[in-house]
Amino acid sequence: MSTHSLSTIKALIGQQFFIGISGLALTPDEKRFIVENNIGGVCLFGRNVSDPKQVRDLCEEIQSLRHQQADKAPLFIGIDMEGGRVHRLKPPFTSWPALRRLGDLDAPAATYAFAYSMGTELKAVGINLDFAPCVDVLTNPANTVIGDRAISEDPEKVARHASALVRGYMKAGVLTCAKHFPGHGNTLIDSHLDLPIENSTLDELNKRELKPFRSALRSRVDMVMTSHIKFPLIDPEWPVTLSKTFIQELLRKELKYTGFVITDDLGMKAMASHFGAEQIPVRALQAGAELLLYCNEPETPPMAIEALIKAYKEGTIEDGLFHRNHRKIVKFKESKLTEPNPLPLEKVLEIVGCPNHQQLAAAIAKGEMPAGVLPE
Repeated sequence: MSTHSLSTIKALIGQQFFIGISGLALTPDEKRFIVENNIGGVCLFGRNVSDPKQVRDLCEEIQSLRHQQADKAPLFIGIDMEGGRVHRLKPPFTSWPALRRLGDLDAPAATYAFAYSMGTELKAVGINLDFAPCVDVLTNPANTVIGDRAISEDPEKVARHASALVRGYMKAGVLTCAKHFPGHGNTLIDSHLDLPIENSTLDELNKRELKPFRSALRSRVDMVMTSHIKFPLIDPEWPVTLSKTFIQELLRKELKYTGFVITDDLGMKAMASHFGAEQIPVRALQAGAELLLYCNEPETPPMAIEALIKAYKEGTIEDGLFHRNHRKIVKFKESKLTEPNPLPLEKVLEIVGCPNHQQLAAAIAKGEMPAGVLPE
């Protein structure tokens, strides 16, 4: 253990956390927790959104806290907006069809327009990160967890559209996150409920599931989200989120990925039912994750931070790891989140649910090439 003060260590750790919040505005306790712990990001859900003005005001409120934080760095504000079932923003935001419709249409130019248009609505209200695209290949038709969230069962097609989605969001100024590494398309068990076990070999993953991830990486995706799936033939001990084999050997060394590794929600049953609450965040960082997602249980982030401080005091995590992750995050935010505040309300209302976006979404939902979008 080095001589850094615990408040310094706590600030380093906090920047690596995403937390969920309870309602349509921050509570005094949530504000205090975000400021005092130098929390790096907030994840929004359906419970946090009503109309465009409220979402805009909430994002402005979240970003205003940075001025009181140790790093004064903008916060990541992330949301799950894939289209279809996974669609946190309700009308008057544009209702986007499921990714499956993009695969059926198979026009990457339309897919790019879809991501760009959705991204401009997110950016307008102050959401700077979409936990998308979902680049899982639907290898098991009975998989209802993914289902029409997958573009296709054809890895080449998923790869083509993964690239278009990443580029579209990026053009809109929204950060992207390819999920669920190395692929959730074959599972039957929902990792919200228990830990899925998959018997794929590394060779099988390379031929199929990893193709879209390679494409997303080439398109400079900002983050890759790990899945809570165990692949015993590849790592007999740990699920992907806690696996050095998957994160350091496969993603970093083999695929040469240098962006951020973010976990799926660490409060999900796939984690919580099989591993101790103190063990999970420690092991995730040791395995190579840099951003830890705690979305739904307000008592878990304080416990996780305490667990990491304890690991630091006991010498099971060296503070160099905290420093490296922290430096990478703050540097990235300085270069990528240069305009963190939402647009003025009148501008937001012009962009959200505008006729062009509605027409684009309606055409894709019907399987038609949208007007004004030229095939690539």
